[in-house]
Amino acid sequence: MNGSMQRTIALLGRYLKEHLGEFIMYAGFMVIFPGIFSLYNIRTDAVKYTSLLAFAWFLLWETARFLKYKRRHEELAETERRVPAELCGLPGADSLIEEDYQRILNTVFRDKTETESAGREFRREMADYYGMWVHQIKTPIAALRVLLQSALLADGAGCLKEDAGSGTEEESLFALNREMKQELFKIEQYVEMVLAYFRTSDMPSDFVFAQYDLDDIIRQAVKKYSQMFILQKIRLNYEPVRKTVLTDEKWLTFVVEQLLSNALKYTRQKAYPNSISIYMEGECLVIKDTGIGIWAEDLPRVFEKGFTGYNGRADKKSTGIGLYLCRTVTDKLRHRIWLESEVGEGTRAYIDLGRGE
Repeated sequence: MNGSMQRTIALLGRYLKEHLGEFIMYAGFMVIFPGIFSLYNIRTDAVKYTSLLAFAWFLLWETARFLKYKRRHEELAETERRVPAELCGLPGADSLIEEDYQRILNTVFRDKTETESAGREFRREMADYYGMWVHQIKTPIAALRVLLQSALLADGAGCLKEDAGSGTEEESLFALNREMKQELFKIEQYVEMVLAYFRTSDMPSDFVFAQYDLDDIIRQAVKKYSQMFILQKIRLNYEPVRKTVLTDEKWLTFVVEQLLSNALKYTRQKAYPNSISIYMEGECLVIKDTGIGIWAEDLPRVFEKGFTGYNGRADKKSTGIGLYLCRTVTDKLRHRIWLESEVGEGTRAYIDLGRGE
């Protein structure tokens, strides 16, 4: 017996099992009529002939139904093989219930397709970002390696000198130590940024909304960058704002840290002292720097993912992710963020802490 015949017999068994109730009902009718006629002593010749014809019709009817059942099963099996790519070619629904099932199936398949598409897009974005991140983090690691080699060489040379405690040598070691601290801080920043990027997909589940003291949030960010202010000789102008805000403390702190990081990054040495100011304008927290500023044509795109603009291309160290993350976070916190800038004069970053609708 070949495989096709075995499958047909197995399918017939399933068909008989599924329609057993109909067969029992038909058998009941076949017994009722002859039984009643015999109780009343009525001739059953016509009834027997009629029952025989009805049975023959029943066999033909059920045979046709089984063939249709078999064809629908084969069509559905073929559709199942195509499901990973498409959901089409379903046999027409024979009843309202089948229409309901097909509608549910189409809805589930559409949701599955959208979820898979979103998943592929997220994985692509993550791969792109991790590629940039790995490239970026190589720079401070390589710088640290060079600095450590220089420190070892300086230390070795100092051991050969009789006057190992000369002021020049101490200054050189101090400069190396300062540069290594800066590079280590950059590594910490990159690690924190990649973790934040990874968490953006389920960020709302991490929110804890409450009334927070804005000064506490600002102080956390300033404390984190205090060494960078000192090492880069940048003055901080900040007076307590004495304001509470409905927000999530951890994520708003992240945004303030990113804005401070950008301000420190793009503030260059000038003839007059560099400074970063933090203050309130109405409902807006403002972080103002005296840095190189942003070109007017770049301003509308600074929050796009991966956009580095003229300054980023010149610096060759920008990922174009920091401000994108700031916009993503503030949107989810229902705050607004924007920048105002003039080339050569500096940049002002605004965070509207009002609860926008």
